[in-house]
Amino acid sequence: MKKQFAVIGLGRFGGSVCKELYSMGHEVLAIDTNEDKVNEFANYSTHAVIANVTDENTLLSLGIRNFEHVIVAIGDNIQASILCTLLLKELNVSQVWVKAQNNYHHKVLEKIGADRIIHPEHDMGVRIAHYLVSEKIIDYIELSPDYSIMELIASNKVANRTIFELDIRAKYGCTILGIKRGEEVIITPFPDELILDKDILILIGHNNDLKRFEDESL
Repeated sequence: MKKQFAVIGLGRFGGSVCKELYSMGHEVLAIDTNEDKVNEFANYSTHAVIANVTDENTLLSLGIRNFEHVIVAIGDNIQASILCTLLLKELNVSQVWVKAQNNYHHKVLEKIGADRIIHPEHDMGVRIAHYLVSEKIIDYIELSPDYSIMELIASNKVANRTIFELDIRAKYGCTILGIKRGEEVIITPFPDELILDKDILILIGHNNDLKRFEDESL
């Protein structure tokens, strides 16, 4: 289903989000104070406009209330990011996702009601660190400080055994969400599903349990 998004701030992060949403067929309003940026993204958005998003009347004139999702990706101007987020929530925008610059910025965004706070550099740093320390990890998504989703390559220790035989949930407290096998993705596989060598297992669990499974079973 086609959705309507507004992306405020067209730097590296906001620009990437804007392009990807537009390429997926959604309607995207791209907003920045920099004319060159707006011109650059005119071909990667439904509408691209120069606007001061710290002004309530400007936001109203853009019809921002009609957008269910607004992504605030303002670069280094923390004050503008905070004020824009506050105005969006006061205008009853349902989902306001904001890029945070640091922990202080994060705390303020939490208090004024941002629906999701994103730390692109931190999140990517965590993922890269996990890639570096283990050749078995394909992808890593931190859900909270304690829980994560991890993609791991199945080794010969688990290959040619069923999920039931491995009993990963009972032994390690982890749950297999899916299996990637070439171009195929098996979602919520049945207990009798046979794991093949080089399958990619998608698991969710406590970080300690995932690490224990990685060390002992792969």
